[in-house]
Amino acid sequence: MLRVKATLRVKHCSPRTVKRYCYWIRLFIRFHGMRHPASTGAPEGQAFLEYPAVERHVAAATQNQALNALVFLYRQILEHTLGDIGEFFRAKRPRRLPVVLSHDEVMHVLGQLSGPMPLMTALMTGAGLRVTEGCRLRVRDIDVEHRILTVRAGKGDKDRTTLLLRLLSSGMKA
Repeated sequence: MLRVKATLRVKHCSPRTVKRYCYWIRLFIRFHGMRHPASTGAPEGQAFLEYPAVERHVAAATQNQALNALVFLYRQILEHTLGDIGEFFRAKRPRRLPVVLSHDEVMHVLGQLSGPMPLMTALMTGAGLRVTEGCRLRVRDIDVEHRILTVRAGKGDKDRTTLLLRLLSSGMKA
């Protein structure tokens, strides 16, 4: 597992990805009676990938994560192909519409906050920031004149820019 962790860190994967990939690789090894993954192939991979969907009733994204962990193990660690695992039972993705708060609901929530939280929450909702992105935001990342917000080291350790709400940018000039 140390080699798996080291390789994932070199590839700048998040600590959560490292943890989940190690979990799926360990489960794969246990699922096949502690056999070394080099002695297994496509049929074992197919059987393992059906297990989370059929027996554990996991979400489609979880099953995809298990698949990605296996592909990573075979390509990057064992340096040989898993083979054609063919068709296997896939977990179904639920069809859901996103739940979005109305303007009045957002204003009501913002009205309940105190201290620096209303500004942070308004920035996050208005610019589409994740919680960690909002917490890491610095003054130098805000360009009030051009109404641009620079998000540094966001998801996937990537930088991106987004728009600053007019309401926020006018409040920051004062």
